[in-house]
Amino acid sequence: MGTTITNNPPRPEPKALASALEQLAARFGNRLITSQAVREQHGHTTTWIPNQPPDGVVMAQETADIQDVVRICAKNRVPVIAFGTGTSLEGQVNAPAGGISIDLRDMNKVLAVHAEDLDCVIQPGVTRKALNEHLRDQGLFFPIDPGADASLGGMASTRASGTNAVRYGTMRDSVLALKVVRGDGEIITTGTRAKKSSAGYDLTHLFVGAEGTLGIISELTIRLRGIPETIAAGAVSFETVHGACQAVILAIQTGIPVARIELLNAAQVKACNAYSKLTLPETPLLLMEFHGSEIEVGEQSKAFGEIARDCGGGDFSWTTKPEDRTKLWQARHDAYWSVKALRPGDSIGVVATDVCVPISRLADCVSETEEDLKRLNLLSPIVGHVGDGNFHCSLVCDTNDAAEMARGEEFMHRLVERAQSMDGTCTGEHGIGQGKQKYLKAELGPEALDAMRALKKALDPLNIFNPGKIVPEA
Repeated sequence: MGTTITNNPPRPEPKALASALEQLAARFGNRLITSQAVREQHGHTTTWIPNQPPDGVVMAQETADIQDVVRICAKNRVPVIAFGTGTSLEGQVNAPAGGISIDLRDMNKVLAVHAEDLDCVIQPGVTRKALNEHLRDQGLFFPIDPGADASLGGMASTRASGTNAVRYGTMRDSVLALKVVRGDGEIITTGTRAKKSSAGYDLTHLFVGAEGTLGIISELTIRLRGIPETIAAGAVSFETVHGACQAVILAIQTGIPVARIELLNAAQVKACNAYSKLTLPETPLLLMEFHGSEIEVGEQSKAFGEIARDCGGGDFSWTTKPEDRTKLWQARHDAYWSVKALRPGDSIGVVATDVCVPISRLADCVSETEEDLKRLNLLSPIVGHVGDGNFHCSLVCDTNDAAEMARGEEFMHRLVERAQSMDGTCTGEHGIGQGKQKYLKAELGPEALDAMRALKKALDPLNIFNPGKIVPEA
């Protein structure tokens, strides 16, 4: 269940590592931390991938700190792993070859806000919620919402997405430019604040989604949006997953500008009711949000309600009260914890995984996945960003039960194969990291992997940046 990691790069020579730690201690003093507890906190802990801690953690406060860590580590050929808030889900922050984790939480300044141009410049440790709090008084917000209060540098590195992607896109669409520390400690500037450019290779989007394997992001320029005049959230229950997905397809085809549209299967609704103290009908459910003027939001809600009824949906209820909207969406964001509460116990593990398919195949993929869960006698509630064909499974297994773990691994493998057979992808937003390397060849082909390896070698010839991630060994 993601516990077998085959891409294990070699550790640095002991003398070289000792030399690097000595030089880092001289440069950073008590901002270099080598305690076991802190090192393990900077390894992977959010799923069943084993924790692989670094040999040390440096608390960076400015770009020069990142540069000095990289220079020292490059000289000694010691790995460097960037760390934001540690919410990635496929082992991206693990240190399979040891090395130094650069914790960027203290690089959390908003450097400039250009309200008239709808963009801002920030350090990588700024979190999503902190940025929106900073922007609120200016009538602006940053729309990418992966659920966790992740750092923006981490969100760019994993090409994060979330509930608003159907209207506002993903991090790929939101990053205008980056400053990146390369392997020799120098800075690459990948773009400007201009909304479009044809100047050279698109380096910005090369680093967005690279998971820290090509360099370390030290500054971001990102797009902003105006806070809508009116925001309405709604919910409608359906008899079947197919009916819910059909309503989504029709809404998008008819041009209703839905801001958020999330599918919860019956098992997930049951979990949310219990954990978040809701009373929703325990059948497939769509949660929606509409943004615009008061008139626009009313028209959008009415139009979607008519489509939902035609597709077997029940009464469509919606609200513009902030407290009601917050309660509804907080229940969605607490989906992981609601699933964990379904089956408490020290040996019970929950692994969150995702796939993405063309929206026309979403109902088939979700339905077949539910059938697989019944056949294998497994518990895994499902939530989905159905506006873009992406859905998540939260698989619950007893880690002490070898038979159940084996069934879980079979389910995870079949889930990815099913998505890929439908012209989909093994991950819509969690990324590859360590956990999904084995699926890249089937999805993209060996030629694409060779191209990725060539890029990695060109930009990181010493293989110090987050080794063992994304691209499997040849």
